[in-house]
Amino acid sequence: MDKLLEQFRYLNPKDPGTWPVLPKLLALLALLAALVAVGYVADWQAQMDELVAGAEEEVKLKEAYKSKKQLAVNLDLYRQQLREIDSSFGALLKQLPNKSQMDALLVDINQAGLGRGLQFDLFRPAPRETMKEFYAELPVSVRVTGSYHDMGQFASDIAQLSRIVTLNDISIRPVAGRNGSVLAMDTSAKTFRYLDEEEVAKQKRGAKKSAPGKKKK
Repeated sequence: MDKLLEQFRYLNPKDPGTWPVLPKLLALLALLAALVAVGYVADWQAQMDELVAGAEEEVKLKEAYKSKKQLAVNLDLYRQQLREIDSSFGALLKQLPNKSQMDALLVDINQAGLGRGLQFDLFRPAPRETMKEFYAELPVSVRVTGSYHDMGQFASDIAQLSRIVTLNDISIRPVAGRNGSVLAMDTSAKTFRYLDEEEVAKQKRGAKKSAPGKKKK
């Protein structure tokens, strides 16, 4: 150990060529380590970062590939489901009357109540329709009097109409009638109709106008 330490005692830093073998070897290793550290900081670190980013991008691309492959494999199934949805939507759309059929639908609602022996004390369509994206909704305030059984049959008849009609906010209470106590039912019968092409276009124009505009810089 003393001989090894002796080699480091009288080193001349200005003349490394005269150094013993062990100090030269250690100095060479230190220089090599310094070069590696400088190279890592100066260039290799950026390459390592690019390598890590590339690996992360590879994972994302693989996931995207798997997702798209799954969609491609099930493409025929998705197309079939889309056809079924279109068919179901078309069937539902047929249950919505057009503008010219709305009066007939209101008559059907009235006849459904009269056919069950109910007396209409109120049958008042709203003054205007509520416009939606592709259909319009018309609430009709209805008040009928009669027996509970007849009211149930009336609701059943409404559900079986060829057009969609819903009874909402139903309220039933006893009232005095000609033949003793009867029931009065207040409800809002909502009818629906689909919009024609002109009305749909008007709705879209109105939606664009009501959308908030971009502020100019």
